[in-house]
Amino acid sequence: MAHFTDIRALAFDLDGTLVDSAPGLAQAIDHALGDLQLPPPGVALASTWIGNGADVMMSRALTWALGREPHAEEQRDARTLFDKYYAETVEAGSTLFPQVKETLAALHAKGLPMAIVTNKPTPFVAPLLQSLGIADFFTLIIGGDDVVVKKPHPAAIFLVLGHFGILQKELLFVGDSRNDIHAAQAAGVPNIGMTFGYNYGEPIAASQPDLTLDTFSELLPALGL
Repeated sequence: MAHFTDIRALAFDLDGTLVDSAPGLAQAIDHALGDLQLPPPGVALASTWIGNGADVMMSRALTWALGREPHAEEQRDARTLFDKYYAETVEAGSTLFPQVKETLAALHAKGLPMAIVTNKPTPFVAPLLQSLGIADFFTLIIGGDDVVVKKPHPAAIFLVLGHFGILQKELLFVGDSRNDIHAAQAAGVPNIGMTFGYNYGEPIAASQPDLTLDTFSELLPALGL
């Protein structure tokens, strides 16, 4: 049974929604902290820091490793090192979640325009989509460097609405974390929360998305496709 009947376009978060990027992110964090003579957190812990962009992620990593809030120069050095290493680990350390490519292809075949709205640093986004073979499905990409304020602020979603020239009720936003759901709610757009992503160890249902899905392919029947 279809839950959404007025949808004319879709927007997706990236990390934790379409892509399991935690291994590559964790490797880059481990290498960056290692260069600073700090312990590596590993993928299980690093995955709980994903979702607010690289600056916040590295601040969380440093706070954990140092046992205190990082100084500005420590934050700056760690972010520089992270960018250096993530350029090396982003593609090999990222894989699509099950059924993502097939589902995106089905949506694309229906003529639904699609966008990426992610807090990931913008320079990493397009090459990653290309390497995973899903770049051609998206006509708009909004990365973390493309807006003044990142999710959970709704600014990026308003950009999507303007770009596609659609009403709020006509855009479905799909994400995996409270940042995604809160941004969609603030923008007034229908939203779906995926249970398999990165949400700081919290169930996505706690953010009260309009619909919660356990597998990506369930998106098609939710749209009546």
